Amino acid sequence: MNVRTPLTLLSCASILVACTAQMTTMTTPPPPPATASASAPASASAPAPVAAPNPLLLPWVGPYGGVPPFDKVAVDQFKPALEQSMADALAQMDRIAADPQPATFENTIAAMERATRGFERVIAVYGVWSANKKSPDFQKVEQEMEPKLAAFSDKITQNQPLFARVQTVYDAREKSGLSAEQQRLAWKVYTDFVRAGARLDTAGKKRVAEINQRLAALFTLFGQHVLADENDLFLAIESEADLAGLPASLRTSAAAEAESRKMPGKWVIRNTRSSVVPFLTWSDRRDLRERAWRMFVERGDRGGANDNNAIISEILALRAERAKLLGFPTHAHWRLENSMAKTPERAIELLEQVWKPAVARVRQEVTDMQAVANKEKAGIKIEPWDYRYYSEKVRKQKYDLDSNQIKPYMQLEKLREGMFWVAGELFGFQFEPITDVPVFDPDVRVWKVTNKATGAPVGVWYFDPYARPGKRSGAWMTGYRSQHKLDGDVLPIVSNNANFIKGKPGEPVLISWDDAETLFHEFGHALHGLSSNVKYPSLSGTEVFRDYVEFPSQLLEHWLSTPEVLGKFAVHAQTGQPIPKELVQRIEKASTFNQGFDTVEYLSSAIVDMKLHTAGDQKIDPDAFERDTLNALGMPKEIVMRHRTPQFLHLFDSDGYSAGYYSYLWADVLTADAYQAFVEGKGPYDKEVAKRLRDNVFAVGNTIDPADGYRKFRGRDARVDALMKDRGFPVPRPAKTAAPAKIIRKN
Repeated sequence: MNVRTPLTLLSCASILVACTAQMTTMTTPPPPPATASASAPASASAPAPVAAPNPLLLPWVGPYGGVPPFDKVAVDQFKPALEQSMADALAQMDRIAADPQPATFENTIAAMERATRGFERVIAVYGVWSANKKSPDFQKVEQEMEPKLAAFSDKITQNQPLFARVQTVYDAREKSGLSAEQQRLAWKVYTDFVRAGARLDTAGKKRVAEINQRLAALFTLFGQHVLADENDLFLAIESEADLAGLPASLRTSAAAEAESRKMPGKWVIRNTRSSVVPFLTWSDRRDLRERAWRMFVERGDRGGANDNNAIISEILALRAERAKLLGFPTHAHWRLENSMAKTPERAIELLEQVWKPAVARVRQEVTDMQAVANKEKAGIKIEPWDYRYYSEKVRKQKYDLDSNQIKPYMQLEKLREGMFWVAGELFGFQFEPITDVPVFDPDVRVWKVTNKATGAPVGVWYFDPYARPGKRSGAWMTGYRSQHKLDGDVLPIVSNNANFIKGKPGEPVLISWDDAETLFHEFGHALHGLSSNVKYPSLSGTEVFRDYVEFPSQLLEHWLSTPEVLGKFAVHAQTGQPIPKELVQRIEKASTFNQGFDTVEYLSSAIVDMKLHTAGDQKIDPDAFERDTLNALGMPKEIVMRHRTPQFLHLFDSDGYSAGYYSYLWADVLTADAYQAFVEGKGPYDKEVAKRLRDNVFAVGNTIDPADGYRKFRGRDARVDALMKDRGFPVPRPAKTAAPAKIIRKN
C-alpha cells in the first residue's frame, strides 16, 4: 500500500497524493477575472469577448459545501491557476507581515490559515491529476510547476517579517489566553518555519531554496520514470497453454487488459503490483514468472531514459547538504526530529528488534517450500519468483487452505459494503450513493456520509478502484478538503484510490485477501479524515506525525477478519452463499503463515531507507548501496525489498516517507496493542472502546500530542508484545519490553 506524505503548505510543495495526503479547500472568492484593456480597439457591433474565468480559481459550488469542479478542468488551466493562486497567497502573506498592529493569534496564525485557501483549492485538483490522470501534457506542466511550487513554499517560510510575527505569537502562547488547540497550531506553524530554515542567514536561505527547487524537479522525474515503466512494460501471453495455473478471475482480467490495449485474443499482465503478484502466486510457468518478476522489480533500473539511479544519487546528496544547512547531522535526523520516534537510532532499534526473528522465520518458510519442490521433482532451488508460488503449496499442505478457495468470496463491491457496515458500527457513519457531483473519470463513484443517528452531514467519500493509463500504481487515500470550523463548519471530502483490474462488464471483481486488507487499510485513512472534529484546517484529520498516521489505517485492517464482516459480506460470487465457518477457521489458523516473507520484504525496505538517509554526504551508488546493505544484513536471497531503491516512490518522488518508511512498523506496534483493547473488552465492536478510539485518535487530528491521545485511549503506552504475537514471532522477555515504552514520546 503506497503511502506518501501529506502536503502542508509550509513543509512540501509537491502534491502527488497518497494514502495520507491532506488538502484543505477554501471558500473565499478569487480576484475578479481580467477584462479587456481600456485601450483595446472597440467595436460597436461585436465587443471583444471576455475570456471565461478559470474554473480552478472559482469557489467550489454545489452540494455539501461545494465540490471539486472535475468536469470543467483542462490541463492547460493548471499553470495559470497555480501561478495566480500562489501570487494571491503571497500577497496576503505580505499583508499579514506588514500589519501595523501587534502580532496576535488571530491577525497572524489564523490569518495565515485563511490566506492560502485559493491556492489549496487549486492544488487539491492538481494533486488528483498528478496521481490519477498523468497524461504527457500534464507531465510537462508538472516539470515546469513543481520547482515553482517549492519556491512558493520557501517564499513564505523565508519571509522574515512574517516569521517574526509567528515567533511573537509562539513565544507568548502559554500566557496570552489561547486555547489548547490554538497553542498547538502556534507551535506547529513556528516549528514548520524553523525546520524550513527561517533562522538561516541570507546565504543559507538562498541555498535551501535552490536545493528545494532542484529536489522538486528530481522528484517529478523520478515518479514519471516509474510510471513510464509501469505503463509501457507488460507481459503479453499469446497461448492459452501459457495460462496454466491461473484462476479464472485472473485470466478474465488479463484478457480485458489485452482488449484495452487492442490485443484481442491475448492476455496481458500489467506491470503493477495488483497484476504481477497474483501472476507470481499462481502461474505454473516458471519462466514466465521470472519474466514478470524481473519486469516488476527492475522498474526505474533498466538503463536508458527511465533509469532513476543518477536521480537518486543527486537527491541523496542534496538532502544531506540541506540537513547540514539546517543544523542536523543527516537527513534522517532532520526528518525524525518532528516525529514520535525523535531519532533514527530509536527507529532502527525497533526495526532490528523484529529483523532477526523475521529472518529466522524466512529460513523455515524456504525449507518448507524447498521440500515441496523436491517432492514434486521440480529440480530447482527456490528463487524470488518462486516464493509466492510455492508458499501457496505449503499453505495448502499445512492448513488445507488454498487462496483460490478464498478469492470467490472476496468480491470488491461486497467488501466495500462491509467497510461501510464497520464504519456504521464503530463510528456511527452511514454512506449513501450520490450522482449529483462531478467526477474525474467515469469509473469514480461518490457517496455522501451522514451521522447514522442524527442524519447530520459528515462528509463526502469518492471511490476510484480501477487501474488506467496515467494512474500511479498502488493504493492510497486523498483528502480533497479538510474538515475545519475556522469560519463555519466545513465538511471533509476524501477519496480512496486503488488499481484493481476490471473484468468483463457485469462480472464481480474478485480480489485477494491481501488486497482486501489493503482496501480496509486505505478506508481507515478515509475514516480518519471523515472523523476529524477540529477548528483549524492545518491540524485536521491525517495532519499528524508521519509515524502515527498509519496507526488508524492499519488498525482498521483487523475488522476484515471479524466473523461479523465475513459472515455478512464474504459471499460467494456465483452461489451467494456466505463463506463457510470451517474455511474461516482455517484462515484464522493460517493467520501467521508467511509472516517471515511479509516482514522481511518490508523491513529490508525500511532499513535501506534509514541507512541511505543516515549516510550523510557519502556519495551513493544506489544499486551498490542497496546490494551491500542487504548483504550486511543477511538478507535472504529468496526475497527482494518490497520497494527496490530505483522505484521507491515513498522516498524519491517527494520528501514524504524519506527516512520514514519505518513508520508502518512503528504504527503497527500501536495497532496490535490498540486492537487488544477491544479483545480485552467486549470484542471488536465494543461501543465504549470504539468511542474512546474515536474521541482520542480519529477525531482529534494534530490538536494534541499523539502520545497523549494514545494514552487517553489505551490508558498506557503501547507495548511490542502484541505485534510479535500477531506475527507469530517470539515475544521478548519482560526485561526487554521496556523499549517499546520509548516509542511513544512527547514533542
